[in-house]
Amino acid sequence: MKTRIIQDPGEWLKTVSTLSEALPYMREFSGETFVIKYGGHVMGDPALSRQFAEDIVLLKQVGINPIVVHGGGPQIGRMLDRLKIQSSFIDGLRVTDAATVEIVEMVLCGSINKQIVAEINSAGGMAVGISGKDGGLIEARKLRRSVRDPDSNIEKILDLGFVGEPTRINPTLLQEFSESHIIPVIAPIGIGANGETFNINADTAAGAIAAAIGAAKLMILTDVSGVLNEEKELISELTFSEVRRLIKDKVITGGMIPKVETCLHALENDCEAAHILDGRLPHVLLLETFTKFGAGTMIFHDE
Repeated sequence: MKTRIIQDPGEWLKTVSTLSEALPYMREFSGETFVIKYGGHVMGDPALSRQFAEDIVLLKQVGINPIVVHGGGPQIGRMLDRLKIQSSFIDGLRVTDAATVEIVEMVLCGSINKQIVAEINSAGGMAVGISGKDGGLIEARKLRRSVRDPDSNIEKILDLGFVGEPTRINPTLLQEFSESHIIPVIAPIGIGANGETFNINADTAAGAIAAAIGAAKLMILTDVSGVLNEEKELISELTFSEVRRLIKDKVITGGMIPKVETCLHALENDCEAAHILDGRLPHVLLLETFTKFGAGTMIFHDE
């Protein structure tokens, strides 16, 4: 005979209520693909990293196909400092010479990628780490930036070295993963037409992949709560045209501009919705996916 102490069922009922709220979203997104850019503060926080891995595994378990694309700027910076290799930045992009791109590839494809894979596998998933060079996943070309001299009005081309931008995504490998139990974890390294290695911004890589495969969602984890209005309040939903207007009105500024531009690019290419999320929130992926109010800014098509 088993006995147990009768406890207040309130906490259990909360759990049941949460599951009941999540069920319609599980049905809606079963079989869909989410491209998730993993980066920022969450990568350096052991508790948040563990929760992220658990969330990814849960998404896979309920029938969603998560594709993780990760960054690693701070880790790259620390390694370059250790090796006494100087870094410079233009428009937030690391100028990457031949020596630096070797370090970038080593850090992204080596320690960072394998750590994320290990965390997801420890949480009960089956993750595999790849880079954009594997299977020709991300074909890329040299990214060019220009600046106009205020005095002469002459436009000058800036050389960023081996910083690249995607030209083509080969979805074959990802399609194979979606039909299996495997969760791909992608380092944003691309390959050029002549075999060159290119360092690609992780947001850009994730957006290009989401666009190429027509993902249901592109989810970008950041260190801010989302897109803010003039009063610095979170905007929970924005349409494509509203984002354009907020950029024009200089409400969206600075580092948020390339993030929302990435979201808009994905929406222009059959991605159904894009989300900018605060990666510092525990279980932010589940909050955004399975609750009524979400946890960040969702950007979607104009009706």
